Amino acid sequence: MSTGLPFPNVSPELFSISIFGMDLALRWYALAYIAGILIGWRIAVAAVKRAALWPANTPPMRPEQVEELLTWVILGIILGGRLGFVLFYQPAYYFANPMQIPFIWQGGMAFHGGLIGVILAGWLYCMRASIPLRSAADMMALATPPGLLLGRIANFINAELWGRPTELPWGVQFPGAAAQACGQAAGEICARHPSQLYEAVLEGILLGGALLWLAFRRGALKVPGRIVGLFIGGYGAARFLVEFFRQPDAQFVSEGNPLGLAWHVGGYGLTMGQLLSLPMIAIGLYLWRSARRT
Repeated sequence: MSTGLPFPNVSPELFSISIFGMDLALRWYALAYIAGILIGWRIAVAAVKRAALWPANTPPMRPEQVEELLTWVILGIILGGRLGFVLFYQPAYYFANPMQIPFIWQGGMAFHGGLIGVILAGWLYCMRASIPLRSAADMMALATPPGLLLGRIANFINAELWGRPTELPWGVQFPGAAAQACGQAAGEICARHPSQLYEAVLEGILLGGALLWLAFRRGALKVPGRIVGLFIGGYGAARFLVEFFRQPDAQFVSEGNPLGLAWHVGGYGLTMGQLLSLPMIAIGLYLWRSARRT
């Protein structure tokens, strides 16, 4: 396992400053969230400004309503993502230490939880403002992939969520004792799948490109539910595939379960990420097949 590419010399922090004895830093991960939300906002505004893209040439909301919805979405991302991580990945630890649940810089957030948070936030806003749900969901799905792309690149820069050991020539030698503990011979370097970049390509570039092409070139927004169905199902399928290469969370790995399967029988099973992705694939297929041109 001594093959692979050296990890690039990139700091997780863009810069840091000291104020009154405290170190304040701007990290790539935070910048990815901010940039992803801003890019998604501009895509949504561009879509609602083109009335011909929507059923009956009527956008589901006005540009100023997109800005209002953005506030709800940000809250859904933060609250849902954090609670999702707590409940899906480390419930026992956080139930024993509830005061640490708000510390989002420790442990992180879960995409599936963030998605649930965004769905609930969007549903509440649309019900409050009498906005058609499926068309609003299409708009939100169309705006999401840039954030996924930038977020996964930030995961790579942070040297986190790396993949399983590999001898493929594009394996990466991630730093840190945990990344280098993969059972290799003494003196050898462990190379791992850059699974963060796999997800960036599948979820951000390929899925995002397909959604933009269908929405702006093929009239898919005139079929409410088609874009959001493809997004949810496409993300679920991409995440299910990448889980074969992604290192599972440490709490699922044990001597009798080295692959970190959350559910398994006779050595075969699924990781937590795959279990959470199966409902997404099913929901996406349902939304796609039930979408009707109006």
